[in-house]
Amino acid sequence: MPEIWLNYGATDVVLDIKAENLEQKIEHDGQVLQDSELSERLDSLDVTKPLDLVVLNYTDSVKKTLGLVFEKCTQKSVPRPKIFADKQIMNLVKSALPPDGQVLAFEGMDDANPDLVFVGEMEFDGLFGFDTVSTKLLRRFGKDQMLSAYEKRQGNLPLSGKETESMQTAKGFTDSFEISAIEIVATQKGIADMSVGHPSKTLGISKTLGTFVQKIDKHRTLLISTGKDSSNYTLGRSLNSVWNCHSAIRDDGLALLLCECKGGIGSEAIRQYLEGRLSTDRLQRPAKYVDGMEDLLYLTEIQKKIQIGLVSVLPEFYLKNLNLIPFDGVKETLDHVLKVQGGRQKVSIVPDGSRILLEPN
Repeated sequence: MPEIWLNYGATDVVLDIKAENLEQKIEHDGQVLQDSELSERLDSLDVTKPLDLVVLNYTDSVKKTLGLVFEKCTQKSVPRPKIFADKQIMNLVKSALPPDGQVLAFEGMDDANPDLVFVGEMEFDGLFGFDTVSTKLLRRFGKDQMLSAYEKRQGNLPLSGKETESMQTAKGFTDSFEISAIEIVATQKGIADMSVGHPSKTLGISKTLGTFVQKIDKHRTLLISTGKDSSNYTLGRSLNSVWNCHSAIRDDGLALLLCECKGGIGSEAIRQYLEGRLSTDRLQRPAKYVDGMEDLLYLTEIQKKIQIGLVSVLPEFYLKNLNLIPFDGVKETLDHVLKVQGGRQKVSIVPDGSRILLEPN
């Protein structure tokens, strides 16, 4: 019996599946950069000048990058940069720093200056194509421009991994700031690419992430793990892994998503929908953008063709109101498949759903 470990929040859980029920394990098998290559990429960052590093999402690759920057500071006998982060990840970031390290809350872009260096790992994004430092900053600090980005979408389905007009809005937003970024593309094995410079330039390494594509035959059932804690912290973040994989599932098929969601819903639009304050009719031509509106739109459209089930800590009441099938654990998902689709049904596993894009043959 194969034993497959899948990420679920801060831990991994085991899926015990019979060999006759396992169709395939779908992973990206790309090359990663050596530490010496990463260090060379970071040489363009002048650590002898005052720097403030702002951590936008906390992953193993971001942790490694911070460590490499600190090593350069030690080699040049200069003080380490100040570290800033969003309040919800401050403790995580601090846990990776030396004992005397401090993490400060990043409040906003009002005082943005050339000392600020934003650090983030790139993922796929249904609206922008790619989730970059530029799009993260636009979503967080340019909410007045998000309606324009939303209106530029092409259709009602996610365009993960594609070049989109919405990305131009994000580039325009960051162009107005004299800041820098360390943009990272990574897999579960390590860092595949890195770029240092202005955020409107570093997003160019999306070409590397754009190669994380697997063309496969359509499956009846996919069991998907987001691959890392930061990608399943909230429901809004977790659903990106479904957007990455939905086109590889047959009509009337099933997507099973492992996503702890310890941060809750994480989408104001989904929250307002659950509270009866936002109807799906408003998603087509809204007068005002509500955070996560595109995810509610994609969920509504994709569920016309496939079912989605979740293993999470979210209340069952929420999930059922979103037409999602709630499960208590990964074993229960497999039991459900075999009961509903037959004991000989084969299931394919996607261990790193946030960093792979599935396309049908």
